[in-house]
Amino acid sequence: MTACDLGTHHTVAVSTPLRLRRDIRRLGLWFAFACACNSGSAPEPGKPTPPPPASSPFTPNDVVLDQDVAMLDGTRASLASYRGKALLVVNTASECGYTPQYAGLQKLYGELKPRGLEVLAFPSDDFGHQEPGDAQEIRTFVDEKFAIEFPMFDKVHAKGPDISPVYRALAEQSGDGIRGEVKWNFTKFIVDPQGKIVARFEPEVEPDDPTLRAALESVLPPPR
Repeated sequence: MTACDLGTHHTVAVSTPLRLRRDIRRLGLWFAFACACNSGSAPEPGKPTPPPPASSPFTPNDVVLDQDVAMLDGTRASLASYRGKALLVVNTASECGYTPQYAGLQKLYGELKPRGLEVLAFPSDDFGHQEPGDAQEIRTFVDEKFAIEFPMFDKVHAKGPDISPVYRALAEQSGDGIRGEVKWNFTKFIVDPQGKIVARFEPEVEPDDPTLRAALESVLPPPR
């Protein structure tokens, strides 16, 4: 074997493994790049694609409930005292087709009060004159018919030229999707623990409606 033969043989013996290692390394890099590019483009086999998050129809603004209001028993309270609680504010009536919703409101209150919910009821005679009684008659009615435990406030105007400050904030000063004249008894507004008005549900939405329940759950204060 000549020196040239030895050199040629040595070159083949050394360069071939080097080339092979380089090719393997390039193949590995390409495979890793391809996996990274495709990792978010398709779901795992047999796994459904998650739906996009639902957008809320409500656009809260910075208006807060902090009005001083009369209770049904004649005492006064500040709505600012409910800061830190989630609120469901409802205009109620004793002679309405929706009056049985009192039972659902009490059930909801019993379930979620330990987690920071307060239901605030504001009787109103604005809609069909379906709340004609005085404070004592309203109190007797809700106690005897529904054993109501949540706070009951004095009668208010929920619309019109004499609208109460509370309902002016709820219906006239709130954000898109929430703002608008109250049309009937048992319209429901949700207020977050910071006092902001964040959602509205019309009278036909029952207290046990899953959408209403979910909206309340989303604003309950965190457990302590």
